[in-house]
Amino acid sequence: MLSLLSISIQAKATDLENTLYLDLKDGRVEIELLPDVAPEHVKRIKTLARQGFYDGIVFHRVIDGFMAQTGDPTGTGRGGSELPDLKAEFSDVPFTRGTLGMARSSNPNSANSQFFIMFADGPWLNGQYTVFGRVTKGMEFVDAIKRGEPVQNPDKIVRMQVAVDAQ
Repeated sequence: MLSLLSISIQAKATDLENTLYLDLKDGRVEIELLPDVAPEHVKRIKTLARQGFYDGIVFHRVIDGFMAQTGDPTGTGRGGSELPDLKAEFSDVPFTRGTLGMARSSNPNSANSQFFIMFADGPWLNGQYTVFGRVTKGMEFVDAIKRGEPVQNPDKIVRMQVAVDAQ
């Protein structure tokens, strides 16, 4: 029989496996991943984070009152990882402030490595883009990301890691 302490420890370990630490110039953002909502997208983000893919990548498109987009190693908005594109995992989870969604082309099944963080609610995106996470701490650091489209001298991801792996 499991004790309450061992259940609590097990729950904490599970939470850390589905938590991202996104380190920005101003501080750490904690992100809750949603594997029950978008399992393949969560798996992709964790794989790339564990490879260090996102470290040093710029926020290439940052629109005040809308969102901050990153995840393109070319910084142009047209690049991605070498992994194959993902099939859409649309859900009824709404795009509200702090929601993370996967960027894609006009093809719904073209998400790869680029993602965005919402500055404000965006109900027109609901059911059109895959939601895979939400900011739980540090939204003030997201709010401080330099704006622009394209951004001049853009802010970068200092480091992104799965919490259970954090050093």
